[in-house]
Amino acid sequence: MSETIILMENVNKWYGQYHVLRDINLDVAAGERIVICGPSGSGKSTLIRCINALESHQEGRIVVDGTQLTDNLKKIEQVRKNVGMVFQHFNLFPHLTVLENLTLGPIWVLKQSQQQARDTAMQYLERVRIPDQAGKFPGQLSGGQQQRVAIARSLCMNPKVMLFDEPTSALDPEMVKEVLDVMVNLAEESGMTMLCVTHEMGFARQVADRVVFMDQGSIVEQNTPDAFFDHPQHERTRHFLDQILH
Repeated sequence: MSETIILMENVNKWYGQYHVLRDINLDVAAGERIVICGPSGSGKSTLIRCINALESHQEGRIVVDGTQLTDNLKKIEQVRKNVGMVFQHFNLFPHLTVLENLTLGPIWVLKQSQQQARDTAMQYLERVRIPDQAGKFPGQLSGGQQQRVAIARSLCMNPKVMLFDEPTSALDPEMVKEVLDVMVNLAEESGMTMLCVTHEMGFARQVADRVVFMDQGSIVEQNTPDAFFDHPQHERTRHFLDQILH
């Protein structure tokens, strides 16, 4: 297997009295594709938000691409340069065109020229199949198109790791497939490390190298997709799969 790019060791997090992450141990290899699933409130989104320090952890160790996450802002910035994130809600700037949304980060953070940033943005809009939308504003697009813009925006920063936090949960059902298709193609073409929190089990079967199941802040089970779906080891996993697959 490739070298480790994300390491979580005995990670714990609380919101006040609520113990949201309990002794999380996760080792992600470079290029690995992981789907994280589990019931609402199980800590899935919090786990991936800790990887780019959108949430801070109170105990344990998180190392991303050789940088250990502490409250040191320089280290947080370093990690965020290498980690892209796609949210449930697209978080696009409504007053900027699609192209302007995509070029903002590369120009200001990566110090690219306007022409270089525009060329890269158009390349990724081609990749997510909406180059013809470059001059529109987010409000003129469907939800599925906006989410594809959000994916392209993350890719423009040339990340080593992509985090997806339930990227299809805010979409109408007919738009889910277009976003999942883009993500499947991205996974197959790029070799990029991907962690995706989702309830889309067909996507997990098709794309994941490993499925991680969480419940009540803990990792209950993790396995290859075939083993996870066909031979779940824990009663809690079986119950979850019975509910979402039938």
